[in-house]
Amino acid sequence: MAATAAAPVWSVDPRTGKQREQVAVEATPEEVDTAVRAAHAARGALADRTVRAALLRRSADLLDEAGEAVIEAADAETALGPGRLTGELARTTYQLRAFADLVEDGAFLDVLIDHADPGLTPPRPDLRRYKIPLGPVAVYAASNFPLAFSVPGGDTASALAAGCPVVVKAHPDHPATSELCAALLHRAAREVGLPEGVVNLVHGFQAGIDLVRHPLISAAGFTGSVRGGRALYDAAAARPHPIPFHGELGSLNPVVITEAAAAERAEQIGAGLAGSMTLGVGQFCVKPGLVLAPDGETGDRLLTALTAAVSDTEAGVLLDHRMRESFLEGVRTRAALPGVHAPVTPGAGGEHTVSAGFLALPAAHLAAEGPHDLLLEECFGPVTVVARYTDEAEIGAVLARLPGNLSATLQLGDAESAGTDAAGRGARLLAELTPLAGRVVVNGWPTGVAVAPAQHHGGPYPATTSTATSVGGSAVERWLRPVAYQDTPPALLPPELREDNPLGLPRRLNGRAEGA
Repeated sequence: MAATAAAPVWSVDPRTGKQREQVAVEATPEEVDTAVRAAHAARGALADRTVRAALLRRSADLLDEAGEAVIEAADAETALGPGRLTGELARTTYQLRAFADLVEDGAFLDVLIDHADPGLTPPRPDLRRYKIPLGPVAVYAASNFPLAFSVPGGDTASALAAGCPVVVKAHPDHPATSELCAALLHRAAREVGLPEGVVNLVHGFQAGIDLVRHPLISAAGFTGSVRGGRALYDAAAARPHPIPFHGELGSLNPVVITEAAAAERAEQIGAGLAGSMTLGVGQFCVKPGLVLAPDGETGDRLLTALTAAVSDTEAGVLLDHRMRESFLEGVRTRAALPGVHAPVTPGAGGEHTVSAGFLALPAAHLAAEGPHDLLLEECFGPVTVVARYTDEAEIGAVLARLPGNLSATLQLGDAESAGTDAAGRGARLLAELTPLAGRVVVNGWPTGVAVAPAQHHGGPYPATTSTATSVGGSAVERWLRPVAYQDTPPALLPPELREDNPLGLPRRLNGRAEGA
């Protein structure tokens, strides 16, 4: 019986829907196995933190040097535009260099040493604890960030920083960009003396399933849909030896606008909301998808401003035609619900584009289970839902029904922001939003996730499947596990845990920061 030919992987132009070029073929189970085994064999090569930092920095340098070609390839496959992609490339290389700094600092190893104390009750043995890499990590690239959340993105950078080799499952929306970036990372590995197996790339739907099931994969990071992420999460949990699965699946990112805020700056809020919900043609994971706005005159002013700003937004191209059809069907279904109207109708802007818009309805329709529950699910693209509330009780009733989110936003009046309003509304609403999201934004907008040590990009399910962040230095913690050595002879201890601290690591001795 003749072997079945491997399925081709095509680069497609979302502006026309036409195939550009064949860039690869889908990986067979044998090829996935080869990639994972190459990653597994490269573990020891990543043990040296100095070399890891060099890899991250050289990867950033090579991406910057090839920036024009990288941006051209990504734009051809995603239609995100050179301006947006130039910023994304800068973010990507910044992440890589930031993780290099983190590796050199060494604080992420969380070194804790408790000396033996037989006088305690119970007596304490000598205990020395730090964190070690889990092993090869599977990374599932995102559609909407072909650089920052894909082959050279945060999951890859943080895993390499932890000392974990990576196998990336490329997203089908940008395979040529993925191949180009993987080649640059391979070159960086060679130039710093590491095997290319520290970063590996596979294509294909089945390859993604085979990857998460492979017995040598130790953890996985995913950014994508609820349906796809949940399937992989379940597969990771169903393995004979389950592994951590850090998935970002979907988020509504609610916004609450108080009556005081609308009264003070309706026009500013309306314009800001329009900019946030249409940024990147509404394809950001933190796009505000549900807005609680006051009924009455102040709310009307806000909607007038929102209508004007959204109407001025040009039609745009989504990442692929499948997403375009899903967006159009999602909008049609939502707009047909009773009590829903469209001040600006979102829809087909042309043969290959979509136009932005928003839907509005009374908040009371969302306060109890019913057909309007669809409006509490993410609709990927340039649309949001504005629910008009009549009192604070309706705000609470809607918030109580929301699933977990990456972000939640609160627009407050001046007195509410200062905590001087007699009702204490600002503090109360902040307390209501906090359980719903991993990041709470006050008097701003959620789009734009800064790469910073204090950042948290995650949230309760279905926003993510774990409590970890995928942005910021703390993202490295996903790929580490703690191990403690008890009464271990000094000559046998890892260098990180030796008494004389030969590596100069930050550490805590007997519960106190060393030197404090």
